[in-house]
Amino acid sequence: MSIRGVHHLQLAFRAGCEQAMRHFYRDLLGLSELPGPAPRAATLRFAAGEQRIDLVGVAQWQPLPAVSHLAFAVQDVQALRERLLAAQLPLVENRCLAGFKRFYLKDPAGNQLEFLETGAAA
Repeated sequence: MSIRGVHHLQLAFRAGCEQAMRHFYRDLLGLSELPGPAPRAATLRFAAGEQRIDLVGVAQWQPLPAVSHLAFAVQDVQALRERLLAAQLPLVENRCLAGFKRFYLKDPAGNQLEFLETGAAA
């Protein structure tokens, strides 16, 4: 037996906020939207490389603890940073990590996201 990787990650958001979540993940982050399961209309799916991100609308939503987050490996993190700043989103850029260029941002549901580029100067 060997684990080959992560198939998908599932994050929750408040039901009824599908359009804001779709706009953020598809339009601002540039992820490709995948067809979701028909019986769960509040589920959004996006491709992130070979992995999948499932976003599920729930009635009793609560944000994850601050330490929990999803980290995206990004090619040209500076271009993504500029696109998100142009959309007037509040980035957190005060957490340096040697050998990486990175920033944090919360999605519309309040889920903490990290965007980093390996091998980039901090």
